[in-house]
Amino acid sequence: MTQRSTSRKPLAIALFGGALGAAVVLLSSGRTWAEGAARTAVADSVLPVSASGRDVTAAPSALAVVGLAALVAVFAVRGPGRRLVAALLALAGAGTVAAAVVGARDSGALAAQAAEATGLSSADVANVTHTGWPWVAVAGGALLLLAGALALRYGADWPAMSGRYERSGVPAPRRAKAAPDPDRPEELWKALDRGEDPTGRA
Repeated sequence: MTQRSTSRKPLAIALFGGALGAAVVLLSSGRTWAEGAARTAVADSVLPVSASGRDVTAAPSALAVVGLAALVAVFAVRGPGRRLVAALLALAGAGTVAAAVVGARDSGALAAQAAEATGLSSADVANVTHTGWPWVAVAGGALLLLAGALALRYGADWPAMSGRYERSGVPAPRRAKAAPDPDRPEELWKALDRGEDPTGRA
């Protein structure tokens, strides 16, 4: 494997892993994290209740959106700005992991759902169970954290997305069309869309 293809690996992993991680977090946040049975005012009567990830905590989905925006911004800035955005991406991943771990055993949202369903200010919830979706969100957050760590370590050598206009706002002069650079993020995305492995090309 050539040095060029080796240097492309962190970039491809960060792009694919970060995008996948954000999608996983957003998906899992909309799923059920906790279930139980709320006791109603009627004797021996219970009502099934559940709480989604967004009911438990809005942090993972919000941080996933921030992480996805930071992932795109990594390739839109250069120099110290790229390091700051990469740090934000890593922090978004770490925050997602922490929030999902805390929410994995949280029952407060389930009690709130029980109170709303029964009309009682303090409804008792029995047979409380927690699903595996919070841990799926943890995995997604870990992917965002990995993407941020890779951007911090290797981001200085990554290409930036090409701009159409110069700073003055005047279109740049036309140049002879050159062969696409396979190291550019947009070319890696195209390769992934075609089902190719962008890290295995010489």
